[in-house]
Amino acid sequence: MIRVLLADDHAIVRAGLREILTATGDITIAAEATNGNEVLTAVRGGQFDVAVLDMSMPGRSGIELIKLVKAEQPRLRVLVLSMHSEEQYAVRAVKAGASGYLTKESAADELVAAIRRIAAGGAYITPETAERLVLDSAPADALPHTLLSDREYQVFRMICMGRSITQIADELALSVKTVSTHKTRILQKMQVASPADLVRYAVKHNLIDEA
Repeated sequence: MIRVLLADDHAIVRAGLREILTATGDITIAAEATNGNEVLTAVRGGQFDVAVLDMSMPGRSGIELIKLVKAEQPRLRVLVLSMHSEEQYAVRAVKAGASGYLTKESAADELVAAIRRIAAGGAYITPETAERLVLDSAPADALPHTLLSDREYQVFRMICMGRSITQIADELALSVKTVSTHKTRILQKMQVASPADLVRYAVKHNLIDEA
């Protein structure tokens, strides 16, 4: 039996995923979590084969949460379930320790196969993501956004989605000064002059969600 930790802050999403998984016969949801802190508590107190993690939950989430989970349980396999397209986060998620990346719109059709493959020791990513992982290992070929740290990339995307410095600080529980510093470093690393340039870059490379 494959023991799954299911983490998503939306009850209706968890209910839908629970229905899909409980019908398999070989997968059981051993615990559920609604935020990053609950995920870490569950990981420290239970034994799971696969953790299915939403990328966007209250508190610790995303790349940071993947790294924390892997630090607590290095052998625990992580499947990221996200509303964001693979272009936006898949490579970073895999580099952080995830074994697979699945968009929520594909979950109904692919979730069971993804969990089974990951539990068996495999990976669940598209050929495009695998290719990008190879390309990203060559610094000379790296696109500017791949040079950003995980936190800088998170701030970069939030800037591109129209968040103000104050809003970003509130959402990430950071000081305004810290976010401003991240913004300055992002502009430097991306070699652009303004947030508008960041938005144009993000749109060109499909790094933000469509309105």
